Amino acid sequence: MMRAEGKATRSANRSSPWKSSYVAYGLLLGSLLVLLYLMVSTQFSYSQKALLDPAAIDSAGTIPAKHRRSHPGQATVDDASRGMEEFSRDEEEEEKAKAHTEPSTPRRQEKQDESEQQWAGRNSIEEQLGNEMKSDNWEAKSQDKNEEAAESKEFGGGTDDYNNVANAKPICDTSFGKYDICELAGDARAQGGPGATVTLVSPRAPPKEWQIKPYSRKYLDGLKAVTVRSVPNPGDAPQCTTQLNIPAMVIELGGLTGNYWHDFTDVLVPLFIGARRFNGEVQLLVVNLLPFWVDRYKRIFGQISRHDIVDFENDDGAVRCYPHVVVGYGSRKEFTIDPSLDETGGDYTMLDFTRFLRHAYSLPRDRPIKLGDVRPPGGRRRRPRMIILERTNSRKILNLPEVVAAAEAAGFKVTVAGRPKASYDEFTREMNSFDVMVGVHGAGLTNCVYLPTGAVFLQIVPYGRLEEIARTDFGDPARDMGLRYIEYSVAAEESSLMGVFGKEHPMIKDPAAIHLSGWGNVAEWYLGKQDVRINVERFRPSLLRALEHLQ
Repeated sequence: MMRAEGKATRSANRSSPWKSSYVAYGLLLGSLLVLLYLMVSTQFSYSQKALLDPAAIDSAGTIPAKHRRSHPGQATVDDASRGMEEFSRDEEEEEKAKAHTEPSTPRRQEKQDESEQQWAGRNSIEEQLGNEMKSDNWEAKSQDKNEEAAESKEFGGGTDDYNNVANAKPICDTSFGKYDICELAGDARAQGGPGATVTLVSPRAPPKEWQIKPYSRKYLDGLKAVTVRSVPNPGDAPQCTTQLNIPAMVIELGGLTGNYWHDFTDVLVPLFIGARRFNGEVQLLVVNLLPFWVDRYKRIFGQISRHDIVDFENDDGAVRCYPHVVVGYGSRKEFTIDPSLDETGGDYTMLDFTRFLRHAYSLPRDRPIKLGDVRPPGGRRRRPRMIILERTNSRKILNLPEVVAAAEAAGFKVTVAGRPKASYDEFTREMNSFDVMVGVHGAGLTNCVYLPTGAVFLQIVPYGRLEEIARTDFGDPARDMGLRYIEYSVAAEESSLMGVFGKEHPMIKDPAAIHLSGWGNVAEWYLGKQDVRINVERFRPSLLRALEHLQ
């Protein structure tokens, strides 16, 4: 028994040192694992703090070594990991991607700016404008860019992005039924002669061709067409013989030119619309040039262009090259300008046109007389001046002396004028001297353009439901000129047609039916074969209204 107990005691004594060493090894290994865990955790928390805390980023724009994190998949146990002195390339790209959430330092801001410049080069104008909206001067920047984009689209089509050519505004707009208009900007070459052509050389414009009648009413017979082309290569266009650094306009003087009202409605007003923006620095290339007609309005043409007019049809052998050529002209409404419809390039109105005429002819009066303001030394009030336009063919005032007497009795100083006998320049000055103009509907009323702004325009409308025509041709334009417009409609009893047809004839009883029968009867009878005998008692309220407008 004693022997067995001693054996057991010896065995226990022998195994005790081994057990102690196992425990020590285990404790040591556990301590190392805990230390490793703490170091890894500390390193990870520091690197996260460096990404979020501005104080963790040093002045050079880098994260200090104690805050850096390693490349994914590489463990950091202790300071022996300092071989990672810089971020890896993948981490730098990741940091750039997060730049918009991180505070900017000079170095990082520089990299961010470089990245934005590269981005701007890759993205569309719309995205760039959206990014610039955050800046204080976005409105000015966007205005400049919008103007540049509008100019490039308006004058020849497209932007610098060749892929957007399909979305560009066409060189020629033929969508409007009254007239066509073409804008060629860049390398524009005009070759005269019987087969006149205007060619735009531009890689942005696909090859195309138009036949354009450069007149304000393209539907009229007898007009001559000009060929407008776009080509991508200079070799496909005629070679320049003359190079001018001014714009040009191609227009035609055929059609209804020669009728006084059509002179202004079809040519002079549309020419103002198309050319005024150039402020005289434009050359006119004219198809169907009428030298005597141009000479009549030479002062107007002299204000439109300071350069010689080119007879485009007879300009054989010359190829005139310009940075900008306009082919065609027109106005959307009759005898007036609508800035919302007519692209004037300067938001010009009919009021601007009449000021332009007064400047061209050096007319002295901008305003009519204002009653009560001016009294001569004797104390007697000066009478406003009235001109009554006398017609010698149709639509004559048969009792003109009675009308004159009624106007004088109302307080006007009256002058009756037929066709001007003086030069046209002198006639414009005479027209400008009047405060009131009276006349039966007809081309002579076109002289209202020379009246001072605020003067009175009294239109006598012949019988036959012609009020709409009268307002379209003169009433609306007169208001647009700043004139005080009055309309007097002739009654059936005042028309000479009553004696021709009698009151039961459709010509008198049913003018609407005459209009439905066709324009021929309207033009022949109501306009071509009618005179008027004004009932002065019925007319007197119109005269008094004219006086009221001058108070």
